[in-house]
Amino acid sequence: MRIGTQISYSGGFAESVRDVVELEKAGLDVVTIPEAYSFDAVSQLGYVAAKTERVQLASGILQIYTRTPTLTAMTAAGLDFVSDGRFILGIGASGPQVVEGFHGVRYDAPLGRTREIVEICRQVWRRERVVHDGKHYKIPLPADQGTGLGKPLKIINHPVRERIPVQIAAIGPKNVALTAEIAEGWQPIFFHPERASEVWGEALAEGKAKRDPSLGELDVAVGVPVAIGEDVGHMLDWVRPVVALYVGGMGARGKNFYNELACRYGYEAEAKLIQDLYLDGKKEEAAAAVPAELLRAISLVGPKGQVKERLAALREAGVTTLQVTFLEPDPARRVGVVSELRELLS
Repeated sequence: MRIGTQISYSGGFAESVRDVVELEKAGLDVVTIPEAYSFDAVSQLGYVAAKTERVQLASGILQIYTRTPTLTAMTAAGLDFVSDGRFILGIGASGPQVVEGFHGVRYDAPLGRTREIVEICRQVWRRERVVHDGKHYKIPLPADQGTGLGKPLKIINHPVRERIPVQIAAIGPKNVALTAEIAEGWQPIFFHPERASEVWGEALAEGKAKRDPSLGELDVAVGVPVAIGEDVGHMLDWVRPVVALYVGGMGARGKNFYNELACRYGYEAEAKLIQDLYLDGKKEEAAAAVPAELLRAISLVGPKGQVKERLAALREAGVTTLQVTFLEPDPARRVGVVSELRELLS
């Protein structure tokens, strides 16, 4: 199982990069940089590429609506170039509040667009002249939709790799099935190992049945808050506001993918309460309403023995990459956490 971490988009970027440099020495495998309606991830990924030597770099995620498919491919190829072949293209649909509210772009057909974008990216990386006649993207643009001067082109540079790994953030059954079919990696959120098979097993099986063997095994990259020790139990409460934000505030009533996930985990009443409180502006009450059982299931917080048991549950559920959120405030202690995780996984 690989160990990764995610840099926060809310601030402290320079400090986070200094942490990553030290974590890389301790054995960190992957660092992910998110892109919500924050600073863009691409410039930051380029900076991290220059400061590191071995660790893989992932976007987490580039939203599929905010760049053309070929620009996404060019960007991935550029980041793979400056990192000497260490880049993972993480993409996802995000949600209508961000896509329509911040970017002013219509949120439609996430499944169809994702499939076509991945197909187009792989054409670009193979240095083929890009020709795509899909439902959502037509390249070159047909003459009756433009000047008629467009012609098939291939990327000028030679990409470091013709197959850059694609990782898709997905939690809905249809999106998970698509991910298991076409992507190298899957990035779920709030992963509950004991209930993962019940929630996603059928979708994963459906997608894997259509999977090209050349893609290899699906990398399951799961985000987990981590603190290891005898006196860290209180840190579990620090996860509450994050879960409340997503389950309660990342979407409207009736259109919140994370709320739906909590319901599928069996927390229907709690999910409704969290959302009602959050949307009414009662954020602290919403955080307090997050079930402790759910927090324990999606985290690695506690003594070594307890964490080792949770790691075994994650491994049993098919997790291959841990995306660690360090709850420890001390940078030196975070380096120790990576070493301890390595020890517990051995």
